[in-house]
Amino acid sequence: MAESKKEIYDIIPQKYYPKTKLVKENTDFEKVLSTIEISEINFPFIAKPDIGLRGSAVKKIHSVEELKAYHNKANFDYLIQDLIPYANEVGIFYVRFPNESLGKITGIVGKEYVIVEGDGTSTILDLIKANPRYELQLKSLIKEYGLQLNDVLIKKEKRNLVPYGNHARGAKFIDFSHLITEKLNETMDAICHEISGFYFGRLDVMYANWEDLEQGKNFAIVEVNGAGSEPTHIYDPKHSLFFAWKELARHITYMYRISVQNHKKGFPYLSHKEGMKEYKLHLEQSNKILNF
Repeated sequence: MAESKKEIYDIIPQKYYPKTKLVKENTDFEKVLSTIEISEINFPFIAKPDIGLRGSAVKKIHSVEELKAYHNKANFDYLIQDLIPYANEVGIFYVRFPNESLGKITGIVGKEYVIVEGDGTSTILDLIKANPRYELQLKSLIKEYGLQLNDVLIKKEKRNLVPYGNHARGAKFIDFSHLITEKLNETMDAICHEISGFYFGRLDVMYANWEDLEQGKNFAIVEVNGAGSEPTHIYDPKHSLFFAWKELARHITYMYRISVQNHKKGFPYLSHKEGMKEYKLHLEQSNKILNF
């Protein structure tokens, strides 16, 4: 499903997500700069496609020059978004049936970024090659950082090379479902009730520390993913394929039951024609982003 991130942000209370502005394809660059100034979004910030695909074309923008290069290359609508000042990220899957007042967390995934730690002698490139998971990202990291990969980090210095919690961009997913508590469920349920029509999906959340997140403090929603989202805790390397199948079947069953209940309330099912239109838009957008 080709989902506009901006349309989803628009149904989330502003207090829960960073300042975000939509830039339409072919917008005059001077107008983009004006939008940033008026919105008080400061460098560095994040630029990402309005209709995304596994973290592709998401970039941290440090300067006007970098923004202009991104803008000139982007043949798609994109978002400009304030950096979130929290270091930790989780994906929280939430389900609520329309005939029930309380929802529940059905899974949590923690995310480990591509972070190298210096030893005082090795280059960043050496540190990347020393980690098999990081080395899989080498081509994109060379494209992103170029000669900076020859830098030598001092001992214990850490550098986050991919500050996006996306599996395809090198993040390691870890099942944090054991951290579900009654308080966290209560907090997330209250937040999700404020998102109109949201019954099923994953909230990608950045936070300062776990205790604050449980209390609903010092956190921000990165994105809300709806019916097309996955319970990404299945990608923890410790889990088997059978575990993944079981979790996917469980969540597909939740989605089916929710859709049936909403249909009885008068909400139409997606027609074949509408579904094919969305699918074609998804393919078109995917080709643009993957070739970025």
